[in-house]
Amino acid sequence: MRRICVFAGSNSGVRQEYREAARALGQEMLARRLGLVYGGASVGLMGVVADAVLAGGGEVIGVIPRALLRREVAHEGLTELHEVASMHERKALMSDLADGFIALPGGFGTFDELFEIITWAQLGLHNKPVGLLDVADYFAPLRALVVHASAEGFIPPAHLAILMQEHSPAILLDRFAAYTPPGRVSKWTELPPEP
Repeated sequence: MRRICVFAGSNSGVRQEYREAARALGQEMLARRLGLVYGGASVGLMGVVADAVLAGGGEVIGVIPRALLRREVAHEGLTELHEVASMHERKALMSDLADGFIALPGGFGTFDELFEIITWAQLGLHNKPVGLLDVADYFAPLRALVVHASAEGFIPPAHLAILMQEHSPAILLDRFAAYTPPGRVSKWTELPPEP
């Protein structure tokens, strides 16, 4: 594993714990010599995790759509900054550059990136680990929704293993290092028979 893609808010949120967790994740990645791939911004939790990796001389690759260059304030001190034409191109390039994916707290953009990368794993388009760094139980409602969707027959139970969840960056990265992709499961074999 060489690089981790981190999805995170372009805002910092209301809790100091969010910034502390972003910084801790960046420092843990740096200690493990893992490069960072992320959305390319200098602001919010995105900027915090990037700054933490850069502070120790680590590799940080940003990928940002041209339309967001001004709005998200692109980070100017990165190892590499890729400008792309669209959000879809951004996600595809981040996926190509990374060996695993971690979501920090964020909003619609973070959810979009997270769910697309989970969907790609579910479809067998990649077999890389995906995890939530659950700071102050931020992702507890999301995890409850996923479990509910599975109980209601919309997500095969075997696919719940695609999404890891931990409160500690070190434990989550340990799980990434030991990750074995689940066997491909056909969603059709997981559904109950028709009445």
